[in-house]
Amino acid sequence: MIVATAGHVDHGKTSLVRALTGIDTDRLPEEKQRNLTIDLGFAYVPLEDGGVLGFVDVPGHERFIRNMLCGVAAVDYALLVVAADDGVMPQTEEHLAILDLLGVEAGAVAITKTDRVDPGRVDEVAEEVELYLDETRLAGAACFPVSSVDGSGMDALKAHLESVAHTVRRRPAGGHFRLAVDRAFTVVGAGLVVTGTAFSGSVSVDDRLLLSPARIPVRVRGIHAQDRKAERGRAGERLALNIVGQSLGRDDVARGDWVVEEAAHLPARRIDATVRILSDETRPVAHWTPVHVHLAAADVTGRLALLEARSLAPGESGLAQLVLDRPIGAMHGDRFVLRDQSATRTVGGGTVVDVLPPARGRARPARLAYLKAVRRPEAGAALQAAVDAAADAVDLVKFARARNLTEAAREDVCSATDMVRLGDGERDVAFSRQRWNELKSTVGTALARWHADNEDAVGPTEANLRSAMEPRIAVDLLRLAVPELEREGVLVREGARVRLPDHKPKMTAADEALWRRLEALLEDGGTRPPPVGEIADATGLDSRRISTFLGRAAKLGLVVGATKNRYYLPAALRGLADSFEEAAGESADGNVTAASFRDKAGIGRNLAIEVLEYFDKIRFTRRAGNERRILRPADEVFGGGAGSEG
Repeated sequence: MIVATAGHVDHGKTSLVRALTGIDTDRLPEEKQRNLTIDLGFAYVPLEDGGVLGFVDVPGHERFIRNMLCGVAAVDYALLVVAADDGVMPQTEEHLAILDLLGVEAGAVAITKTDRVDPGRVDEVAEEVELYLDETRLAGAACFPVSSVDGSGMDALKAHLESVAHTVRRRPAGGHFRLAVDRAFTVVGAGLVVTGTAFSGSVSVDDRLLLSPARIPVRVRGIHAQDRKAERGRAGERLALNIVGQSLGRDDVARGDWVVEEAAHLPARRIDATVRILSDETRPVAHWTPVHVHLAAADVTGRLALLEARSLAPGESGLAQLVLDRPIGAMHGDRFVLRDQSATRTVGGGTVVDVLPPARGRARPARLAYLKAVRRPEAGAALQAAVDAAADAVDLVKFARARNLTEAAREDVCSATDMVRLGDGERDVAFSRQRWNELKSTVGTALARWHADNEDAVGPTEANLRSAMEPRIAVDLLRLAVPELEREGVLVREGARVRLPDHKPKMTAADEALWRRLEALLEDGGTRPPPVGEIADATGLDSRRISTFLGRAAKLGLVVGATKNRYYLPAALRGLADSFEEAAGESADGNVTAASFRDKAGIGRNLAIEVLEYFDKIRFTRRAGNERRILRPADEVFGGGAGSEG
């Protein structure tokens, strides 16, 4: 269990920790000279059951509040220290407010320096503290009068802490590993060591992680957990990690950095959150107010963009976006504290909701509805609420990343949610069943209208279908929806065109006669069909008439216009796509050059280039330099044998 002290300067926090542990946590020469805690101090006491009781001693002076905030960012238990002779003082109140904003729910009170006052004064201070606690999460906390001089009350306090250490709920080790760095130093013979509290996940010796937000790869060379050498550390423990990396030095690490698994590397400059303004503020906090944001060990300046109102009055809460001057690490559920522009007082705090906000529209009604849904602490309830509230689909990948869910946890949450899930390997989205049914109706209506206006065509492309829909849907969502709409019998795909299942395009008798002549020529050409000019020469017809007719044939799905001058039978084009997939399967990295495709398909270089450019256009392939790789399977793009005119 990690215990953090809190309280006004010179109320005896360091002396109290020394009396409980035998360890002087003031380690800096300046702290010794001034008899004043400036930075965080640490002490550990072994327990009889093999556990460890750890203490974080924080400074009480108002000038070092930023250091205090690092120490209490992720603790299990708070020990509020109030001197019997002074009683509650300004930093007592501020520290107590900070603990409440950070969600610390377990703690006790130590009334120190009881050797300086009579028993009546101790009772007065205890009553005063109780009144202050009543409005916080620490209401009802046990109170222990103690003296670090004569030792009175220390045994009772120590026994209480040891007893609580066995009952405090251990932080779950789920999620990807994240450690908030509060110290970094070098050790002779070992190298760079970073210390901090693990917020989530677990870490083992030799794990490869990232120093974030700089994204520097590191390897864990050694671990101390709760001041003991270990092979593994986990969420809730104070860890010291000996890390190594190429050209990694002490200057590369700063307080406020994170050491994380790659999946948890999400540096953010815009963070959507719920914010609460302290009730003792004297005036409302306005939209776009400059603030200091303290999250974990980070202290960064930025602006508070309110999303639901132009201001928040003292004691009020609301949705807001933190617009930061530099990126920091954050995840859903992380708590933070807000201080004013000059960092002289605490004005409020809150909880992170989403670290992957859209680039625009942060205060749009749909976005606010999403934030209100996903601010629920339990992932399953949040996802169900988000799906039910979404105007379109919820991005499941972003949802899981923002909440630091592992792939297994994401699947568990998704399987328990009532939704229609669609994915293609790159995207993973979900519609509510109501919204999905509305989408099916919209697509059916749009297709019927399109067929009525274009009786001689197979159907619209996906782009044309989207244009005909009211309301429209995002391009990528429609692309994901079409395969499922086909599976459910709402439509039929023929290459890049779609149609209602009962729609049959019409062709005139003259067109049918001409088609029989041209079809034979295209079949003879196979994967190397003749261009329009050669077809005109072979038939004795004008090339413009041939082009116009083949354009109509393409709308019927009979041919595919890969270029302005060359048309393929759908089966021939599908054969070329199969050749590309074979070439990709034979490639060590899945990449295919124009030459390897040409050789596999048995066509000339110029024709191979034309076909590959068409494949890029219809998003069957994606080009990277002189190579291409498959973007979507041929079965999905060509519908199992039919072609596409693009």
